[in-house]
Amino acid sequence: MTRIAINTGGGDAPGLNAVIRAVALSALNRGWDVLGIARGYDGLLCDKPSVIQLDRSAVRGIAHLGGTILGTTNRGDPFRYPVERDGVMVPTDRSELLVQRFRDHGIDALVALGGDGSLALARRLMERGLPRVVGVPKTIDNDLRGTNVTFGFCTAVETTTEALDRLHSTAQAHRRVMVVEVMGRDAGWIALHAGIAGSADVILIPEIPFEFERVCEKLHDRYARGSEFAIVVVSEGAKELGHDATYKQDKTAFKEHAVLGGIAERLARRIEATTGFESRSVVLGHLQRGGSPISFDRLLAQRLGCAAVRYLAETDASGMIAQVGDDIRLVPFEQVVGGTRGVDVGGDTVATGRDLGICFGDEAPQTFTSA
Repeated sequence: MTRIAINTGGGDAPGLNAVIRAVALSALNRGWDVLGIARGYDGLLCDKPSVIQLDRSAVRGIAHLGGTILGTTNRGDPFRYPVERDGVMVPTDRSELLVQRFRDHGIDALVALGGDGSLALARRLMERGLPRVVGVPKTIDNDLRGTNVTFGFCTAVETTTEALDRLHSTAQAHRRVMVVEVMGRDAGWIALHAGIAGSADVILIPEIPFEFERVCEKLHDRYARGSEFAIVVVSEGAKELGHDATYKQDKTAFKEHAVLGGIAERLARRIEATTGFESRSVVLGHLQRGGSPISFDRLLAQRLGCAAVRYLAETDASGMIAQVGDDIRLVPFEQVVGGTRGVDVGGDTVATGRDLGICFGDEAPQTFTSA
């Protein structure tokens, strides 16, 4: 092993730069050469390749920074890469060109920082001849299989909880129901953890299809008890029983998944029309991705990054670096890609919410009816 590359794909997450620093320093301390590929795989696929030499000066003082010094993209799938033909962008398979450019740069292995989609791409590229790949689990959604937690998740929960704290005061001042939409795609980890930490009254997550009537019962009960305001936290992928999730953008030739969004606004309108309680919707959106990682994510990111290099140095295996229990280990890609790790609806965290009186929308009728 003499030269490795690092790339960051998909949405950004707090802690990316901490991983990049850890990988680079661990590799440099072994005498290896380290390259950073700009914007996912774009840095090798564009007409003028953009590859950054990651020496010590390049990664100095970046562990606390949000974003990624390498840049990222949601539209860099090498199997459906946008190529202009006759003035029209056409999805084109450029995977063989990408593998060849890895060879041209003398890259022995790739450390891929990404979520399920990015790691699935890396696995497919290995089948096309890409050298060894070690993935590092990156997503604020915390929905990757094979690992207890992904870096960036805890920072996103902290950011969301702080927003809920602020929304409490304005909701109380105006006696409003605040419906807060948070990220998470098809998993409710952010909504669940931040909702409990932020003293939400209702938490709606994809894993528990909700009945709108139960939500209204909870709100009526809260107002009847003298608390004439409420916080409803809803994951972007939550859905009403018997209905589909809410989407704001269809999938395209370049995007595998439709874009979720809009459920908070729809719920706020229905709540006000049904209960008469003045309601507002708030979409936290990309605020949850930005900013400096908290200390937990900085430490986790650097543990994962250093472990990635150790496994490259000490084994011939490919896979994803994961936290399993208290240990950091390599998990085969087969155990990671192609599925989502959702919230355990029978687990302790959901049970905690129910014990606190939080409504999840699946309760029996009149559960929250005041005596």
